[in-house]
Amino acid sequence: MLHTHDVLIIGRGLAGTVLSETLADAGLRVMIFDAQLPGRASAVATGIVNPIVLRRTVPSWRASEMLAIAGAFYRELELDYEASFWHPMPLVELFPTAQEAGLWHMRMKEEEFSRLLAVGPGDDPAIAQLPQPYGSGVVKRCAWLDIPTLLRLHRERWIKAGALEARSVRDADVRTTSEGVEIDGHSAPILIRCAGPFQPMEGLVPVRGEGLTVRMPGLALRSMVHRGLFLLPVGDETYRAGATFAWDDVWSGPTQKGRDHLMDKLTRLWSGEIEVLDHWAGVRPAAQDRRPILGRMNGHEAVFTGLGSRGALLAPWCAAHLLEHVTKGASIDPEVNAARFR
Repeated sequence: MLHTHDVLIIGRGLAGTVLSETLADAGLRVMIFDAQLPGRASAVATGIVNPIVLRRTVPSWRASEMLAIAGAFYRELELDYEASFWHPMPLVELFPTAQEAGLWHMRMKEEEFSRLLAVGPGDDPAIAQLPQPYGSGVVKRCAWLDIPTLLRLHRERWIKAGALEARSVRDADVRTTSEGVEIDGHSAPILIRCAGPFQPMEGLVPVRGEGLTVRMPGLALRSMVHRGLFLLPVGDETYRAGATFAWDDVWSGPTQKGRDHLMDKLTRLWSGEIEVLDHWAGVRPAAQDRRPILGRMNGHEAVFTGLGSRGALLAPWCAAHLLEHVTKGASIDPEVNAARFR
């Protein structure tokens, strides 16, 4: 059978976007179906890339490897699109207790941490305006990915190329044959589902996250800050603050409880004026064991989901891993293989 494409993709959040670019860069013919459903996390995600689990001061899963791959991928994509959406920026952790300050200084003596951590407050003078009775530390190799800008540029290019259909796909629309999968005349040897929380499956946990866009006159940070929440400067004394985690009633959208929680954290951090410009929410596709979920579901279908709150960091490695599986038959790493939940 002659296929129209090499890979079909359902879903175009961060996972589908990064995967499609990775496959196309390798010369594969890709067709995407995406309905832009309300509530998807990628549309509102802050996109912070941080290799440290701050509550325990330990590296996130495969941090150094993921960070190197992510940085190279997004910088190359910026050149391809002639746009800016990858922004290296240090993260300042304001220690909540003396014990956490001591742990940070102890970690800095370990070789694994020496390239990542430093004593705060770094070279951002505005940090001095924030309370830090126990001092601060700096995570040096951080960044933020402007996901909404990336998604917009990707959508425009792929629609123009005829490689993206803005539509939903029901299970009844997917026809499986002995040689592959077909959706309304588009066929390929494999279909990869990147529909996140909109495609329930074993091991996947939908998590609602809420955040605020605020203006804080008089505060002109050049670094990201964390103390109870992340504060990301986006220019003109404007910040994105978040995010919450809620496992119940995840599709309820922005809530008063979430707003109150975030405002409580912000007022503890900044005593000046806080003007709320926007209150947003999205549902993250997380995994029970906090690892991505990818791999074959059957002979002609695969899945790429479960990126959780570290999607910007994890997505490029996962996409490259799936590429090796699709084109060379490489085995899926057991730590991320969807089969671990069956």
